[in-house]
Amino acid sequence: MTDVAGVILAGGLARRMGGGDKGMKSLAGESLLTRIIKRIKPQVGPLVLNANGDSDRFKAFSLPVTADVVDDNPGPLAGVLTGLEWVATHSPDAKWMISVPCDAPFIPVDLVERLVSEASKQDLPLACAMSHGRTHPVVGLWSVALRDDLRQAIVHEEMRKVDRWTERHGICHVSFDDVVIGNETVDPFFNANKPDDLLKVESLLRE
Repeated sequence: MTDVAGVILAGGLARRMGGGDKGMKSLAGESLLTRIIKRIKPQVGPLVLNANGDSDRFKAFSLPVTADVVDDNPGPLAGVLTGLEWVATHSPDAKWMISVPCDAPFIPVDLVERLVSEASKQDLPLACAMSHGRTHPVVGLWSVALRDDLRQAIVHEEMRKVDRWTERHGICHVSFDDVVIGNETVDPFFNANKPDDLLKVESLLRE
């Protein structure tokens, strides 16, 4: 979808994983980040990776890399803002931006299509994915036009919660069914947050 850009959020501290780059963890012969890219890249136009530190470590992925545009690790909203400002500069024709985390290897292949469709149908500037009755705030669709408002909220209001900001503007939620991996059904937004999660995902992928 040429009017939709994408950002993969990899700027977190990965404390529950023991630190380091979560996306570099290997799963059945491929890195977690490689699997995310394969899922989301066919669904968007330009795609950027939000990550802090030396960007050279991501050279093999052939994606532009942009660090947080606000300091002190203020959470996922900083990654969203970073993506929105990158899109506004590098892809000014894009109306939307999709955000996905770097640790969800089963992201639906129709994620962007369904979120854009519902946001357009309801004439809302934001959309969020759901599964099992639970929202996934960082798996979302964002109107690029809201970037200045988001910067104001983060920098001047010190806002950190995604839900608090999205409620201001109106957001729709789109529910997704489980995906079948091997002989099991899995939440499409399953996060590999801890080493045990990686073992579970790898077991599923090897099946």
